[in-house]
Amino acid sequence: MRRMTSSARTTPLSSARRAAGSARLPVAGTAAEPLPPGEPRKQRSDGVEARQLLLHTALRLFSEKGFAKTSTREIALAASANIASISYYFGDKAGLYRAVLTDPLGSPDADAALFDQSHFSLRQSLQGLLVGFTEPLKQGDLAQQCMRLHFREMLEPTGIWEQQVGSRIKPAHEALLRVLCRHLGLPQADDDLHRLAFSIVGLGIHLFVGHEVMQALKPELAGTPQAIDRYTERLVDYALAMAHSEALRRQPV
Repeated sequence: MRRMTSSARTTPLSSARRAAGSARLPVAGTAAEPLPPGEPRKQRSDGVEARQLLLHTALRLFSEKGFAKTSTREIALAASANIASISYYFGDKAGLYRAVLTDPLGSPDADAALFDQSHFSLRQSLQGLLVGFTEPLKQGDLAQQCMRLHFREMLEPTGIWEQQVGSRIKPAHEALLRVLCRHLGLPQADDDLHRLAFSIVGLGIHLFVGHEVMQALKPELAGTPQAIDRYTERLVDYALAMAHSEALRRQPV
């Protein structure tokens, strides 16, 4: 496998960006089907700020109480906003909830454009993948609220989780398989390559799932942006070792 020079270690994020209740959510006029995605509204800078405040407030309340037990009036009051602003920016409560789950905010995001580039070394690709999981940790409580909300959505599904799997998670997984096939010289992915891909992504996901445990046992490991960057580099090293081990396993005896 190819090595990346030390000068390239810090570039994958910027270079890739340059290169590339369990009830269903209600919809206006119905009570059972999810709201179809609408066209984004054009906003002034003060409108963007107001929208972000509503998103952050809704994230905190939805993550604490869930979709069914959180009212739009409660969100507007906590955000010191007019309840009509929720309708203006998001349409209704369902639209606000969908925006909270799908907007980046502090949630992990495996953006294929950051790692599935044919000219990237394997290290660059893995760094581009894993930085999508580690960068949100620099936002502190916001990242933990996002993780709690995603767990809630899986346990108390509203229908958004299934959409997320199809629209974001599956394409990112397939992109990682392409990267691994390319660098391991495989014509197509088999079961073991899927296992490797899930295991590599698990390195990043565990930072969110086990963050509170880490905070209790060794908080300095991810206590500052510099510590998180160092942790990212180690995760890339571990992911490379996993890929190297799989490559060796496939060699003829």
